[in-house]
Amino acid sequence: MADVETATEGRGALGERGASGERGALDGVLKLGTQPVAAALMTATVALYMALVAFGNITDFDNNQQFVRHVLAMDTTFRDQDLMWRAITSRTLQDTAYVAIIVWEVLTALVLIAATVWWVPALRSRSRSRSRSDERARRASTLGLVMVLLLFGAGFIAIGGEWFAMWESKDWNGLDSALRNVVLGGLALVVVNLSSSRGALPRSRS
Repeated sequence: MADVETATEGRGALGERGASGERGALDGVLKLGTQPVAAALMTATVALYMALVAFGNITDFDNNQQFVRHVLAMDTTFRDQDLMWRAITSRTLQDTAYVAIIVWEVLTALVLIAATVWWVPALRSRSRSRSRSDERARRASTLGLVMVLLLFGAGFIAIGGEWFAMWESKDWNGLDSALRNVVLGGLALVVVNLSSSRGALPRSRS
């Protein structure tokens, strides 16, 4: 009788350990769905995108150089004389603006890459040390994402689209792609700055 009870208790203990192990594995998987992980992945996504954009503009310099020249010259717009005084026809100024855009893209990519790297220890750390690491990564991500919004929102949509009337051009119009970039950057910015407490999982009881 005692042997039966011992065997039953052993099976019960094994069952509890098995259930505990399953809960631990499940919690490990669910940690991938926490807010800090989402923020890190969104930051990494935009960092990759901006790095590829900068790389493309550097290696395919002439193609996008023509885009900037035509937008600033306003030579494919409706040529409304009330607006054409805004046009910049100097090749030197046009190319300076294009180089400035590339430099901004490179800096943005570097900031977001650094933020992505800083998210790694932030996700591994615990309690107070995690809070400090998390804050540094969050601030770097915010800075980089705001740079994205300034480039595509203020630069392409506001200045390019409205001031230089890019919306009038059928051939050299980058408003759709700029809007997509603003949406991507804005969404990432929201995710990064959500309260991290929402991503916390309750500790499992073993």
